[in-house]
Amino acid sequence: MTQVLKGVHVVDLGTMITAPLAGMMLADLGAEVIKVEHPQGGDPFRSFRGGLYSPHFVAYNRGKRSIRLDLRSDAGRKVLCQLLSRADILIENYRAGVMEKLGFGSSVLGALNAKLIHCSITGFGASGPYSGRPAYDTVGLALSGIASLLLDPENPQACGPTIPDNATGMFACYGILGALYERERTGRGRRLEVNMLEAAISFIPDPFANYTQMGIKNDPLTRVASSHSFAFRCADGKLLALHLSSQAKFWEGLLAAIARPDLADDPRFASRDQRIKNFIPLTHILAEVVARKPRAEWMTLLEAHDVPFAPVHSIEDVIDDTQVKYLETFRTLRHPTEGEITAIRRPVRIDGGRDGSDLPAPTLGEHTDTVLRELGYDDSAIAQMRSAKVI
Repeated sequence: MTQVLKGVHVVDLGTMITAPLAGMMLADLGAEVIKVEHPQGGDPFRSFRGGLYSPHFVAYNRGKRSIRLDLRSDAGRKVLCQLLSRADILIENYRAGVMEKLGFGSSVLGALNAKLIHCSITGFGASGPYSGRPAYDTVGLALSGIASLLLDPENPQACGPTIPDNATGMFACYGILGALYERERTGRGRRLEVNMLEAAISFIPDPFANYTQMGIKNDPLTRVASSHSFAFRCADGKLLALHLSSQAKFWEGLLAAIARPDLADDPRFASRDQRIKNFIPLTHILAEVVARKPRAEWMTLLEAHDVPFAPVHSIEDVIDDTQVKYLETFRTLRHPTEGEITAIRRPVRIDGGRDGSDLPAPTLGEHTDTVLRELGYDDSAIAQMRSAKVI
């Protein structure tokens, strides 16, 4: 068994990505996570593709149980109090001040459960000039500087996967685990605050070090030029990526693989600093060479010369990749009403194993009655709450 958080109880009030991801990561380590959702629609991510079980929701909520609960009602708040009194961790990503409006400020939570670890996730922090603003991933990309390293300023087009959202959830989980470890020694709960702006900035420390230590003004090519990273189209139209990093042997291996040893004598490329300076002309020369052969042939040559490379996979290609299949990265979960769900296993192995929860993402309120019975409610009380639309 590698469920190292087995017996840890988490209440997840989160929606969308940041808090739900943190909760799912804890569930992947064996924690019991109860997701509290509003009776009407639940987590907004549920309806992103229609219905109430979208791929967006499924991606960030496996391993959890769902309970419908209207926190605007006295009865709903009473149930939450019961859940929190026995919980180890509370995660939420409301805007600053919402928990207080609901009647669950820090003093209330502390009196309710002194050992509770409360992780509050916001866009910009609990105070300050931006604290009242809504925040989503692209806002974090832009404000943190990440977008400036991705966008063409002459033809700006937002693209790519979520980055600040996911980084924030991961940093939140990191803080929770630290507080949980400390609590084993002290018995003391903690209030943790994580915001998307600082999480996104922390996710890219090197551009800030470049600027503050050497005055380097970073742009979309700064890192790839420094790390000798390339992407090329091969003769068959397939894409190929290379990352030579700083080791001379990889540059030399590439020249051998492409049969262009003459490039080592070109003064523009004679040293790593010169290759960084002349990254664009080097890219053009290499692109012309790579375009002459199909990708499979290049992959054979590059592997033979120990050059770091990879085919540029589509999402479908990733699932079918030989190494990914060998690692058993994906698994199939079965939901009683939603059918088979493809899930990604946690990427952390413990003593060679990574057994996790077999629970797929829950349907809205799927476990409401079960959880309420665990709290001591009988069928009559549950029916009364349902008729009052508390659940």
